[in-house]
Amino acid sequence: MKTNASSKKRFKLTGTGKIKRKHAYKSHILTKKSTKRKRNLTYFTTVNKTDEKNIKLLLAMK
Repeated sequence: MKTNASSKKRFKLTGTGKIKRKHAYKSHILTKKSTKRKRNLTYFTTVNKTDEKNIKLLLAMK
């Protein structure tokens, strides 16, 4: 099974097998967002456990 091309660009795996993702809402209309909000959107976060199964299918891991 092929890996979904858009998924492999958007998600990375951690050493423990969790899936990392970037935050949304950081690309445009930044003037009305506070500096703190923009800064916190910069960092990676982990994918919710309920979405992990679907993302692993897209990444051809299962």
